[in-house]
Amino acid sequence: MLIYLRVLKESFNFAISALTNNKLRTFLSLLGVTIGIFSIIAVLAAVDSLKKDITGSLSSLDNSTVIVMRFNFGPSDVPRWKSQQFPDVTYEEYQNLKKSLPDLDEISFVLGIPGGAAIKYQDVTSSGVDIGAVTHEYYDIEAMELEEGRFFNESESVSGSGVVVLGHEVAQTLFGGSNGIGEEVRIFGRRATVIGVLKKQGQSLFTGSRDGQAFVPANFARLVYGTTKGMVFPQLVMKPESGADSDEFIALLEQNLRNMRGIKPGEINNFFVNELKGLTEFVDNITGQLNVIGLVISGFSLLVGGFGIANIMFVSVKERTNLIGIQKSLGAKNKFILSQFLFEAVILSVIGGLVGLFFVWLVSIVASQFTGDFEFVLSPYNMFIGTLVSAVIGLVSGIIPAMSASKLDPVEAIRTGM
Repeated sequence: MLIYLRVLKESFNFAISALTNNKLRTFLSLLGVTIGIFSIIAVLAAVDSLKKDITGSLSSLDNSTVIVMRFNFGPSDVPRWKSQQFPDVTYEEYQNLKKSLPDLDEISFVLGIPGGAAIKYQDVTSSGVDIGAVTHEYYDIEAMELEEGRFFNESESVSGSGVVVLGHEVAQTLFGGSNGIGEEVRIFGRRATVIGVLKKQGQSLFTGSRDGQAFVPANFARLVYGTTKGMVFPQLVMKPESGADSDEFIALLEQNLRNMRGIKPGEINNFFVNELKGLTEFVDNITGQLNVIGLVISGFSLLVGGFGIANIMFVSVKERTNLIGIQKSLGAKNKFILSQFLFEAVILSVIGGLVGLFFVWLVSIVASQFTGDFEFVLSPYNMFIGTLVSAVIGLVSGIIPAMSASKLDPVEAIRTGM
């Protein structure tokens, strides 16, 4: 055991000596490993960060949530020109499904209003507010959290009362330190009373935040916009009861909608049923593809780095031929010489990998400063992967030079090294 520890110590000293005595050669040789490890871990960290951000944004919605609209989340066999002719979902369909659809837990009618709107309080205006015109069930489906006040109830939802729930940022803009509960604002040119303020959610780099939103009853917005196609984007957001069979639920949903719209057997649906779990699977697929692309690109850098490590090890073998001959003449076995050079190659490669990880860490800190609440994640798992990959690169790159060193004839080695 002691002799192996001495080998490790000796090999480490040789590796450090190679780094200090041949700075330019070592720098150029390890540059490929450093760039390769940097590329791999940067890609893995970026994809993990993106996935965490999107997953966090979707976490408020149950994975079983279903969204019905005339658009599809992902690729579709229906031509785009045909889907653009599909009718929007209606408030009446929302009411009918709420009464007739079995295994339904909650359903909400939602109007997406593009372009944002201005909310005015006295002489203060919050512009570009993303308005969510929804029915009262949306609060439970999205699992919203209120900082102050309440969400509108069923009576206010049905009657289209002039009430509004503000996002944290909108409330701050309009009322400063006050929450504004009970104050009157103007939205869509109409008066609305502030009844609630949502908890601060924080900004997201890739998805929206409720901080810059406001929620009003869907019927309040319908009084202004009506159902003009292209002005609003109606959708039905629903979730089945816990334990309900997802496929059976969707089949019944589609059949109910087909009956309401008078779609004949053999005709395609003129609506899309989007499952949230399908969206998460789509996100997983995209991030998986990004990982593969990043790993392929990084692989070329690692290949260059591997050749660099092999080159520096061949030079190291040549420079120490005399020393190898002396060691073998004193009884050193082939595996001793082999392990010595292998360990040196691994040490050199790991040093290059650690430098790459250090640069990823620096980038993660800088990136986090410029992306608001978006968190750039450099996980211990990714750091372990980076170190492991660099060690494997060193092992693979150093095995041929190490084998050539271990097979040297001691007499020839001493004569050659003189």
